[in-house]
Amino acid sequence: MTLDKYRPLADRALEPFVEGADRVGLSPNGVSVLAFALAGVAAGAFYLGGTSPGWYLVGALLVLLNGALDLLDGALARRQNVASTAGDLLDHVLDRYADILIIAGLAAGIGEYALGFVAVTGVLMTSYLGTQAQAVGLDRVYGGMLGRADRLVLVGVVAILTGIVPVTIGWFTLVGWLLVLFAVVGHITALQRFYYSMGALG
Repeated sequence: MTLDKYRPLADRALEPFVEGADRVGLSPNGVSVLAFALAGVAAGAFYLGGTSPGWYLVGALLVLLNGALDLLDGALARRQNVASTAGDLLDHVLDRYADILIIAGLAAGIGEYALGFVAVTGVLMTSYLGTQAQAVGLDRVYGGMLGRADRLVLVGVVAILTGIVPVTIGWFTLVGWLLVLFAVVGHITALQRFYYSMGALG
């Protein structure tokens, strides 16, 4: 399961927004920084959601906006013909920090720090293996069970559900189970990408 394969479709849907961003003079790097800032505010909202669930709705909106802007910056760079390795590096660095902030906010909000640590390492390893394949001469790998687009959509959906009807199932709230999913499936996805890359290099 990965939504990354629908990236071309998303790029076409964002075309009017790309045109609007270009018209008002936004730069791709500026969009990347704005996306990161939204992730930071979302993390704060998720932390507050631990005691006041309504904040999860705010965090959900900000995370979904972060995902949309993450698509917009690349499309804007191509439209303005300013795509560069430096811009790509900035985008990926900010995305990783955004992932850390979002998961840290979710974990801190429910007091599950150890679970949050395992979840964030799974997410980071997934992203690392995707770009490391490119570093060794392959195409960037987006495959596996859980890509960044999937994670952001899941965070948004779970946050909305928690903001409306906060429930506990067994050991964890919905947010806790989301972190379990990221912890387990994140590492599995990282291994999938590793084995795919090793096979392609072999």
